[in-house]
Amino acid sequence: MTAASLWGKLGGAGLGFAVGGPIGALLGGLAGHMLVDRADAVFRPMPKDLVFTTGLVALAAKMAKSDGVVTRSEVDAFERIIEVPDSAHARVTRLFDLAKATTNGFESYARQLADAFRDEPKLLEDVLDGLFHIAKADGAVHEAELAYLKAVAAVFGIAERDFDCVTARHVRREDDPYVILGVERSLSDDALKRRYRQLVADNHPDREIARGLPPEAVRIATERLTAINAAWERIAAERGIA
Repeated sequence: MTAASLWGKLGGAGLGFAVGGPIGALLGGLAGHMLVDRADAVFRPMPKDLVFTTGLVALAAKMAKSDGVVTRSEVDAFERIIEVPDSAHARVTRLFDLAKATTNGFESYARQLADAFRDEPKLLEDVLDGLFHIAKADGAVHEAELAYLKAVAAVFGIAERDFDCVTARHVRREDDPYVILGVERSLSDDALKRRYRQLVADNHPDREIARGLPPEAVRIATERLTAINAAWERIAAERGIA
């Protein structure tokens, strides 16, 4: 799925897809009308790339206000994560603004994403990673943003330890490498190697590509794998692991 084809699909606001919930309402607002299921209508299932991207847009827009101000750097970071061709710039800006203005709380968008990807929790982690990238765009993840991200993770059903692993990829901590890998410092070298290899297999961008996910999901997975590799290199250097 290319960025152009995704935004072309979004340009029709998902018309012809079974769009419901707050994400469907957001897409309907973008189209200038609500898409309503009718008894005589035939809809196709809403594709994952459209759910993923629109949900990430909505949560990013809500988060941008969580620290009390929407900065240009946050909007720029959003547009780096969400690959937007020039032809779709106005469309995505309007979608971002619509999401900021909706009366729906972030919880409703997070719940819909959690339901949509219940069987693919890695996609929910991708969303969380994307939100962290936007949050730190102004040089720091602020307390209100961290609280927001933790609340989103809770709705997603992401365990606290797993949330700490995600946080460590973006927020500097003294024990970053071990938190990123989700292990205790007491773990043996062999166990650490096994954990690292499993994380590489589980988080490789090729998995996102094989599932037909949009470029932003692949980019997020690539950056996550980079953080995992960097953490392993630090630990291996400290321990002298060949």
